[in-house]
Amino acid sequence: VQLQASGGGLVQAGGSLRLSCAASGRTFSNYNMGWFRQAPGKEREFVSAISRNATTTYYTDAVRGRFTISRDNVKNTVYLQMNSLKLEDTAVYYCAAGDTWGILTAIKTYGYWGQGTQVTVSS
Repeated sequence: VQLQASGGGLVQAGGSLRLSCAASGRTFSNYNMGWFRQAPGKEREFVSAISRNATTTYYTDAVRGRFTISRDNVKNTVYLQMNSLKLEDTAVYYCAAGDTWGILTAIKTYGYWGQGTQVTVSS
C-alpha cells in the first residue's frame, strides 16, 4: 500500500489543522492505521491509531482530548484532526499502515509509511 500524507503547515498556538493520508494500491480496510511524529533531534513517537473498522482508537496522553483520528474506508483516507495546537506539537507527522497483528501504538507494527508532512506551531 502507498501512503500520501498532506495537510501540514504553519499555525499559531491554539489553532487547528487536519492531516489527511490517502492510501492506494491495496484494500484500505485491511489495514490498521497510525499517525506518528518526529521532532528535530527526537525519536519518532506514536500519536494516534485507529483499527481497521474504526471501532477502536488510541491516543498518546499528550494529544488525548485535542486530536481526533478517523478514517473513511470508501475514500481510502485516514484523518487526524488537531485542535488546540501547542508549540510542542511541532514535528513531521507520518501516517503508517499495518496489516499484521501487533500493538497499534508500536512503530514495529506498521510496515508501510507515508512521506511525512511538516506541522509547525508558532507562538
